[in-house]
Amino acid sequence: MKQKLYAVVDLETTGGRAARDKVIEIAIVLHDGAQIVDTYSTLINPECYVPYGITQLTGITQDMVQDAPRFYEVARKVVEMTEDAIFVAHNVRFDYSFLREEFARLGFTYSRKNLCTVRLSRKAFPGLPSYSLGNLIGSLGIEVDNRHRALDDALATAEILRRILNGEDNEQQVKEMVNLGIKEALLPKNLTVEQIHGLPEECGVYYFHNQKG
Repeated sequence: MKQKLYAVVDLETTGGRAARDKVIEIAIVLHDGAQIVDTYSTLINPECYVPYGITQLTGITQDMVQDAPRFYEVARKVVEMTEDAIFVAHNVRFDYSFLREEFARLGFTYSRKNLCTVRLSRKAFPGLPSYSLGNLIGSLGIEVDNRHRALDDALATAEILRRILNGEDNEQQVKEMVNLGIKEALLPKNLTVEQIHGLPEECGVYYFHNQKG
């Protein structure tokens, strides 16, 4: 049986809106559930201004990204490293939506099975005051040198995933859910994965109607 791989991804961006903001750093940590098998990280030139607040948060300056590759130059690497792997991130909706938007700008559709370590951690480590990455790092005693840098945050997320997969302080149902890759278990009962994928991706105003209109 082929070994299941997890592509643990972390991004640093120019802001919080995928449709408007750009990626300035990406890290991918390939994990087989027991150990790290490969890593990749690079700064990315967003071809736009890096806001002062982002520099204060991440330490990434305009000068640092000036000579970095553009996203289209690393897109193939991102595809290759995440291919046939489950896309994992802490608050996966954020990172996944940014990558999908970056690929959309290049005219490609990016789609991967994905798991969120925020949701998994709520089940695996109940009772914590917060499930932010920073709080989990502190609560679980994970050492991180540079918070808010993509590689360090991805490595920390990979360690959280490893602990969940190996059942440390974990419930059996969470372990089974991750190992089987059952995304449906993370959705509300009345929603299916197909319905989520069927939602439009374009910006705009949408009207949702029930059976009565």
